[in-house]
Amino acid sequence: MSSLSPREEFPRVLIVSGAVLDRTTGTGITLSNLFAGWPADRLSQLYLDDREPGPGIGGTFRRFVLENAPVEHRVLRLWHRIRGHPTSGTAGPEVEQPAVAPLPGPLRARLRVQLRAFFDLSPIRVPHDMRAWLRAQRPEVIYTPLGSIRMMRLAVVAAEECQVPLVPHFMDDWPSTLYAQGQVLGLPRLAVRAGVGETLRHSSYGMGISEPMAREFERRYRLPFAAFGNCVNAAEFAAPDASPDLEQDRPVVELVYVGGLHLDRWRSLRRVCEAVGLLAARDVPVRLTVHAPTADLAHYGDAFAGLSAVRLGRSLDSAEVGAVLRRSDVLVHVESFAAEHRRYTRYSLSTKIPQYLAAGRPVLGFGPAELASMAHIGAARAGVVVGVDDPTALATELSRLCTDRALRDRLGRQGLAYAVRHHRADQVAARFAEVLREAAGRPTGLPPAHRRRLQAAEVSRG
Repeated sequence: MSSLSPREEFPRVLIVSGAVLDRTTGTGITLSNLFAGWPADRLSQLYLDDREPGPGIGGTFRRFVLENAPVEHRVLRLWHRIRGHPTSGTAGPEVEQPAVAPLPGPLRARLRVQLRAFFDLSPIRVPHDMRAWLRAQRPEVIYTPLGSIRMMRLAVVAAEECQVPLVPHFMDDWPSTLYAQGQVLGLPRLAVRAGVGETLRHSSYGMGISEPMAREFERRYRLPFAAFGNCVNAAEFAAPDASPDLEQDRPVVELVYVGGLHLDRWRSLRRVCEAVGLLAARDVPVRLTVHAPTADLAHYGDAFAGLSAVRLGRSLDSAEVGAVLRRSDVLVHVESFAAEHRRYTRYSLSTKIPQYLAAGRPVLGFGPAELASMAHIGAARAGVVVGVDDPTALATELSRLCTDRALRDRLGRQGLAYAVRHHRADQVAARFAEVLREAAGRPTGLPPAHRRRLQAAEVSRG
């Protein structure tokens, strides 16, 4: 048994992140679940989102406002003044950028990419009162999901002000891919490499969102790494004996997709939709409902127009997701087969995968077989993975799932059992607190020789 008191098990943590603790984004949901139950007086957050923390989340919070990124603030203020729009208060690189309406679509998209990189690279200032606020939190460790040049700079400032270790949590392989297309004359890419090295110099421990990521990054960065992805509250788990096939004799096999359509996921999902249409045309009673964020439905919804047996559902609030998943027969997860997206997502584990498994429903995975998300479905024995972009193989496996009740029930139960062992929030959160407590007591930094090897490796990957 631990000799620590319940409060001592939770180190004083300062979170430095783009996403605030709430349940409106994938990162916000993951952070909220990992830090659920943390004593409010031992948790603080400096964040970039232009929103307030979610209801019921305790802690001390401060927002890094856009005025602290002076170049971006002035450019956007001028632009919105010209357009007659109010200036956004967001201080992150995801801020809406000038559209320059007269330009053709492809050129407009390229300009947006360049502006995002330029704004991320532009200087920031951390005012004296904010530095005093950071010190006043008295953290023992700083936890940060990073993901941009700006976030690395803020995290390093916090570590230096508070004189405590960083724990970076990587949720995608952005160190290898961010600004790798040479945006803004290649300067942002150089800043990413330098920022990763500086961040690791202040770090005592690392986290990856999947076990493959943790092992790869441990090898790459020579720091101890632990794997932590999204976790699921015990109340959201399906009952062990629950099955839609046992609950009712459905006239239609209900497939459900919940998630984003960005990173070209819409293309893979459309392939699944086409396969569903083929089955329906052969009198297999099947239907697919797509629930995606409102912005994604507006942007990509036309790609699914006219597809039989497919409907676009409404965007779901996070509190609604579990019930929707448990009412389904088969859950769909997709990833892009495009080379640039495969590299970015190869070690990632989607926020919804633990939710899918906890729902006790079989999963159809369609995406490159080498991705961690597809491997996770296979390791859980929770579904069928089509790891190649082959419409025939996809239709065959989908048909097998939709026509074999016993197979669906077996896969769903196996996935649920895996989720109970690996994704229950109470168990994951306890281990998460233990790792952060260990990180608070470890020395920081990389040996000089490894820093040089790391820089050389980053150059070759770039």
